Amino acid sequence: MPSGSPSRTSPPRSRSSSHADESVRFDKNGSVKRLALPQTNLTASNLILGLMRIADLDDEAIRTLVATARETGIDFFDHADVYGGSPHHCEQRFGDAVTFTSSEREQVRIQTKTGIVPGAFDFSKEHILESVDASLRALRTDYLDVLLLHRPDTLVEPEEVAAAFDELEAAGKVRNFGVSNQTPGQVELLKKFVKQPLAFNQVQLSITHAPLIAAGVASNMAGLDQSIDRDNGILDYARLNDITLQAWSPFQKQFFNGVFLGDRETYPELNDAIDELAAKYEVTPTAIAVAWITRHPANFQVVLGTTKPERVREAAAGSDIPLTRVEWYRLFTAAGYILP
Repeated sequence: MPSGSPSRTSPPRSRSSSHADESVRFDKNGSVKRLALPQTNLTASNLILGLMRIADLDDEAIRTLVATARETGIDFFDHADVYGGSPHHCEQRFGDAVTFTSSEREQVRIQTKTGIVPGAFDFSKEHILESVDASLRALRTDYLDVLLLHRPDTLVEPEEVAAAFDELEAAGKVRNFGVSNQTPGQVELLKKFVKQPLAFNQVQLSITHAPLIAAGVASNMAGLDQSIDRDNGILDYARLNDITLQAWSPFQKQFFNGVFLGDRETYPELNDAIDELAAKYEVTPTAIAVAWITRHPANFQVVLGTTKPERVREAAAGSDIPLTRVEWYRLFTAAGYILP
C-alpha cells in the first residue's frame, strides 16, 4: 500500500481481566481487549469494525470512523466484495479514503469475504481468484490478512477452493483463511481438501438472536423450540477446533429487522436489565450488548456495523466488561430464552 500521512494513533495496548472477579474492575476508557487468534500468527482486537455501510460516506467521514476505531484499540477491519451495491464498492471507498504507511499496514488486519454473486453463490477457483485480485486493487493493499468464504455454496467443489487457496497463499496475497455462516459439516468438507487452517467462521449473534448458544443450554428438551440444533453445533465445534467465531449483527433483533436496544415494546425486560447493568458498569447499553458476547469464553470477535464514531467508542467500552454468570444469564433469559 502506498505511503501516506504519519500514524494517527499509537499501537493498541494489551490488558486482561478475570471473569471470575465479580467486582467492577475494568478500564471503560481503555483500549479494547486483544486476542491471540488460534491457527494464525495474528494478535488482534476482539472488536472488528465492519465497513458494510460506508458507501455513502465521504472520505473524511470514513477516515474519522477508522481513526476512532484505532484510537479505541480496534485494529481489525471487515469487508466483503458484495458490500456497497456494486462489486467491491465499499472496499473501493475504504481504499480511496484511508492510506496506511507500510508500518501502519502491518499494525492492522484487513479481512474481506467472497462468494456471493447476483442470484447465486460461487466458490469456483476462477471466481475466488478474480474476486481477491479485485479486492486488493480496491483496498489498495498487497495482501489480505484474512479471506472468508461468504455464505455456503452448496455447489462447492472443494478441490477448486483448495487450488485457489494454494495459489493465493503462494503468491502472498492472502495470509489466513476462513468461512462465514457455515456449519461444522461444511467446514469439514473443505478441510478434507484445503491445506490451510480454516481459522474463522463469521456467524450472526446477538442477545436476541442466539440459537448457536441457546440450543446447547436447552439440549434434550423434547417439544421445546429452543432445544432444536439449527447449525449442527457451530459453537462447540469451533471451541474444539480452535476456530475464532466472529459475531455479526450484535445489536439486531433477528435478521435485519431492527435493533433490540431501546425497543421496549418487544423487549421491555431485556432493556430494563441492560440499563441496570449499564448504570452499574458506568457504560452505555451498547457496551452491555457487546459485553454479553465478549464475556463468553469462546472468545468471540464482535463485528460492529456502525458508521458513527461515538457508537464505536460506546461499543469499545464493552470489550472486556466482567459480567458475572448471574448477570449474563439474566440478559439471556430477559431476551426470551429459558433455563430448563
